[in-house]
Amino acid sequence: MGHLDHAAFGWLTPVLSYVMACIGAALGLRCTVRALNTTGRARRNWLLTAASAIGTGIWTMHFVAMLGFGVTGTEIRYNVPLTILSLVVAVVVVGVGVFAVGHSRDRGRALALGGLTTGLGVASMHYLGMAALRLHGHIDYDPLLVALSVVIAVVAATAALWAGLNIKSPAAVAVASLVMGGAVSSMHYTGMIAVSVRVTPSTVALPGATAMQFIFPLAVGLGSYLFLTSAFVALSPTADEREASASAQQPVESLAR
Repeated sequence: MGHLDHAAFGWLTPVLSYVMACIGAALGLRCTVRALNTTGRARRNWLLTAASAIGTGIWTMHFVAMLGFGVTGTEIRYNVPLTILSLVVAVVVVGVGVFAVGHSRDRGRALALGGLTTGLGVASMHYLGMAALRLHGHIDYDPLLVALSVVIAVVAATAALWAGLNIKSPAAVAVASLVMGGAVSSMHYTGMIAVSVRVTPSTVALPGATAMQFIFPLAVGLGSYLFLTSAFVALSPTADEREASASAQQPVESLAR
């Protein structure tokens, strides 16, 4: 059995991955709040932004954490198409849940269905990302811990969608994002604890890309997207601010006439 190291760089990757999960959750929740206060194309655009933020945040959290993953006795490579597919899955399934909540009249039913769909999608993203690993040996999973990680993913997704529906103030969103970041991180590391590796020493070159060749640049790019989008959302006026601005302009226009 190969010894697994989940924090090869110490606390750097766990903390940084948690921060990315929190940023994605906070941005997604703020965009969902904005979406519920609009209609038509504006609501669709805000929901798309929310889905991309949450999905990107979850994916970035997973693979930033994986930068610190190592197995003694073997190198690790990543299958590039499968890794990219895991990102697409994350964004799409979160989008399904967000749109279900954002457009359904029966919020309770949409919350249950959206939470289940999104949670299963997040778990699928995680294990699809694990399937992209290439190493000299065989990966096994503890089924009970895998099941627990899926339950955590569903609960976390449902809580995130509930927060998007019920939490409005920036302070409450910040607290909810910290909780959501912890839930997503817990799901990831529960799934990782379920892993065991039987190493088969070999001198054959592994296919795929190393984490620093592919995962790190992509994670940096997606992290930059989250930060820039966060700045855009923070600077863009809310519906209440637009209404207040319009109300303030009406007396000025009346005097001008």
